Amino acid sequence: MSELPSSELLPPDYAVVIPSLGRPSLQRLLDTLAAQHEPLPREVVVVDDRAEAPDELKLTVDAALPWAARVLRGHGRGPAAARNAGWRVTSTPWVCFLDDDVELPADWSQHLAADLSAAGPGVGGSQARLHVPLPVHRRPTDWERGTAGLRDAAWATADMAYRRCALEQVHGFDERFPRAYREDADLALRVQRAGWVLQRGRRTTVHPVRPADDWVSLRVQRGNTDDALARRLHGRGWRAVAQAPPGRLRWHAVTTAAAGVAAAALLSRRRWVAASAGLLWGGLTGDFARRRLAPGPRPSEEQWWPELRRMATTSVAIPPAAVWHRARGEWRHRRGADPWPPPLRAVLFDRDGTLVHDVPYNGEPDAVRAVDSARPALDLVRAAGLATGVISNQSGIARGLLSREQVDAVNARVAAELGPFDTWQVCPHGPEDGCPCRKPRPGLVLQAARELGVRPEQCAVIGDIGADVQAARAAGARAVLVPTPVTLAEEVSAAPVVAPDLYAAVTTLLAGPAAPGAPR
Repeated sequence: MSELPSSELLPPDYAVVIPSLGRPSLQRLLDTLAAQHEPLPREVVVVDDRAEAPDELKLTVDAALPWAARVLRGHGRGPAAARNAGWRVTSTPWVCFLDDDVELPADWSQHLAADLSAAGPGVGGSQARLHVPLPVHRRPTDWERGTAGLRDAAWATADMAYRRCALEQVHGFDERFPRAYREDADLALRVQRAGWVLQRGRRTTVHPVRPADDWVSLRVQRGNTDDALARRLHGRGWRAVAQAPPGRLRWHAVTTAAAGVAAAALLSRRRWVAASAGLLWGGLTGDFARRRLAPGPRPSEEQWWPELRRMATTSVAIPPAAVWHRARGEWRHRRGADPWPPPLRAVLFDRDGTLVHDVPYNGEPDAVRAVDSARPALDLVRAAGLATGVISNQSGIARGLLSREQVDAVNARVAAELGPFDTWQVCPHGPEDGCPCRKPRPGLVLQAARELGVRPEQCAVIGDIGADVQAARAAGARAVLVPTPVTLAEEVSAAPVVAPDLYAAVTTLLAGPAAPGAPR
C-alpha cells in the first residue's frame, strides 16, 4: 500500500453499497469493513439479491458492523439492479460499490478518503487497484488466472466509487445486464460520455479467488449475451473504448461450424468432407485446450490432473456454448437497444387505496369511490399515449369472502368511473398460498407487461403500500408510492419515489426519463 498524502483535506462523505448473494465471503468483507478507522462511511447498504431472501442476512450484517446498516431486498435481478437499489436510498456525495467477495486492508478507508479528496470536480469515479492472491507453490489454474485478470480490468465495481451526481446524470446501472458482467463497463462508458473523468486511485483491495466447480468456465459463457447488448449500445468498437480484451468468439464460431459441417456430412455419408471438418474441429479444440493448459499447473504439481480433466471437457463444450449465447443475445437485441433507461410505455395502478378508496373485501360496486385525483391522473397518462393497467391482490376470493364475479363487478364499476384500462391483472390467492403473482412478488407486473407487449422496465407501478413497490422492483419496473393513512413509515422511507397524490405521481413519471426506482 502506498503512502498516504500528507496534505490536510476534509474527509469525504461517502456511503458503501454491497450487493450480495449471502455467500460466506460476505462475513469476511463485513469483518474487514468493521475494522476500518476514520473516516468511516456515513451509510452502509447491503442488498440481498437472492430471489427468495431469508432474514438471516440482516442478522449477519447487524452482528458484524458496529454501526447501523440497511439491508434491502434485491429480488434476484442481478448486481446492476441491486446496486441501483442500494445507492438510491443513500444521500452522500460519493458512493463506493464493493463486491461481497473482496477483503479490505486495515487502512482501506484512509486511502479511499485520500483518493476521493484528491478527485477534482470533473472526476466522476475512482477505481481501486485490485490484488488477487495466487498460489505460490504451483502455477495458477485457468479459473485463478481469469480472476487475476481483474488486476488490469478497467472500472471494475469490485471496488469502484462514483459521485452521486454522475450516477444521477446517467440514471445508474443499466439493469438489462443481469449478470456481474459488462454492467460496470457500460456504466463507465456512459459516465465518460456524459463528460466525467474516471481515474484509478491509490487504494488497494484484496480480491481472493472464489471457490468454483469444474464447469464454472462453461457458465461464464453466458456473458456473450451481454456482449451483444454492449455492442448494440456502444457500437462495434466498444471493446477498445471499454478496455476489454478481444475474446475468442470468432475462433469459437469456426470451431462450432466445423463440428456442424462434420456432423451433417457424416449423416449424408460424405465421408471425406466429414473427415476434413472433423480434423479441423479436433485441431481447433486441441489448440484451445493447449492454450488454456500451458500456463497452468505442471504434471509434478497439485491440481494438474483435475485441471487437465477440466480443460479437456470444457474446451469441447465452450465453443458451441459461446456461439449459442452470443446468437441468443443478437436475436434478443436484433432491433437495437434504447439508451438506459428505456422510454416509459405503460403505467400500472394498484386498485384499492390508489385508484379508489379502500373498502376491505369490497364486493359491492355501489361502494366504489374514486380518489379525487384518479381521473385527472389517468387522463394525463392516456393523453401521453401510454397504456394503462390495474394490478390488484384480491385475497378475499381465497378466503371465501368474495366471489370472482363480485370482484369483476367492482372492477367494471371502476372502469365505468375512470375509463377503460388496457389490462386487468388480479391475484385471487391468499398470503399462505405462495403464488408467484401475489404482490410483493412480480407476477402481476410481468403478466401485465406481457399482455401489453412491453418490457417490464418500460412499465411504472403506482401504489399505496410497500408490496406495490416491491412487486415493481422485483419485476424491474419503475415504482412510485402514494402514501395513505395505512402506509407504514418504513414503507415510505424505503420507497425510491414518493408522491403526495396520484396526479403528482403521474406528473413525476411524465416529467422525463427515470430509471426503475429513480431518486426522489
